[in-house]
Amino acid sequence: MPSQTVIDHARSVIEIETAAISALSARLDHRFEKACEMILACQGRVVVIGMGKSGHIGGKIAATLASTGTPAFFVHPGEASHGDLGMITPKDLVIMISNSGETAEIISILPIVKRLGVQTIGLTGKIGSTLANLCDASLDVSVDKEACPHNLAPTASTTATLVMGDALAVVVQRCRGFSAQDFARTHPGGTLGRRLLLYASDIMHSGEELPLVRETAAMDELLLEMTSKSLGMAGVVDAEGRLLGMFTDGDLRRTLNEKIDIYESRVTELMRSEPFTIPHDMLAEEIVKIMREHAQHGLHALNSLFVVDEERRVIGALNTYDLLRVGVI
Repeated sequence: MPSQTVIDHARSVIEIETAAISALSARLDHRFEKACEMILACQGRVVVIGMGKSGHIGGKIAATLASTGTPAFFVHPGEASHGDLGMITPKDLVIMISNSGETAEIISILPIVKRLGVQTIGLTGKIGSTLANLCDASLDVSVDKEACPHNLAPTASTTATLVMGDALAVVVQRCRGFSAQDFARTHPGGTLGRRLLLYASDIMHSGEELPLVRETAAMDELLLEMTSKSLGMAGVVDAEGRLLGMFTDGDLRRTLNEKIDIYESRVTELMRSEPFTIPHDMLAEEIVKIMREHAQHGLHALNSLFVVDEERRVIGALNTYDLLRVGVI
């Protein structure tokens, strides 16, 4: 097949599925509002059921609901007829997916679900179907045609169903006020989760690992401390442990370029006074943001930071490698 023909066929698929998605907007009405209200009012879990390709889409819808504040899981309709209906309780809500609205495995268990007193939402391509008529709320996910050249393989229809499921999940998420912090709690293994769940106190070095010298120290003492602690910096503190200044690898390079004799200088002469510090309860997300903003505005690079208390006493230190180590950048 000529390469241009391949590209043309691919574009046709994308255009058909784009049209299927666009058509959904005009169908959003009181039935969609009712479906959202039902999900919000559900005191149990949302159970998503679908057969074949609709089942795969159902699994994704259930996963999206669960990760955005609505407890949900997927049940295969075939397994439901052989015991898995026991997973459904009267407090749950069931979303049933069938493009034809007549899928035997779905229709056979629907009366049993209804007898439990469970509310049902149908996602179907045939709004006059058995599924649509029996569900408490039915959403039209019909398409003019599939992207398959024979108009057979579920393609545009599954895409439309997935998008409608996403619309339900995201609208309900907004109604719940489900925040980025809430999202992070359900995604602790991801980068976003780590940024929003980890604080400076979770990442920082402390105790004997802190590179600190007194204000009376000579520069060679500071350099030895900075090298031995491997954080790319050293802090200068007073007798109470309050941070007076800091000196970094970058400061050392600038000092040498200016031909200053570091061995004849005191730390108070070369240190950077009143360095930028962070509190122990600052989120990793905010630390990363501050570091990037300093870099973008041409300010002193914040590759290393001291963590201080309300009295500016040093309680910790961290650098970009620590943030990389825990996977937040």
